[in-house]
Amino acid sequence: MTVKMKKADTPGNRKGKLITDGQLDYERLIETDEFKQLVKKKKHFFRPYVIAFFAIYLMLPILTGYTSILEARAIGWMTWTWVYAFGMFVMVWVLTQIYVKKARSFDKDVEQLLGKHVRK
Repeated sequence: MTVKMKKADTPGNRKGKLITDGQLDYERLIETDEFKQLVKKKKHFFRPYVIAFFAIYLMLPILTGYTSILEARAIGWMTWTWVYAFGMFVMVWVLTQIYVKKARSFDKDVEQLLGKHVRK
């Protein structure tokens, strides 16, 4: 359900304000500077977490397959491999909580963006 938006050329409207009849034209919205800044902000936030996640995730098969570092016993019968693997579950929960908290601010930014460029 898409209806085209157009830039207002009437003197009463701000220059560049997108006018719509209540529905979104995403192609024009993504061309705004604010949207591009939001995308940069999200990428800047995600990049270190994605790198850390994949580094930690890929280290398990590397450490278990090519070294004997994780073969030592940690607690009773449990080796460090199991501790590392369970630690990855904890990592996922922590990263999820960080994302959920940060996503709230991204949602506020999106609402402001929509309010500025779409809603009257």
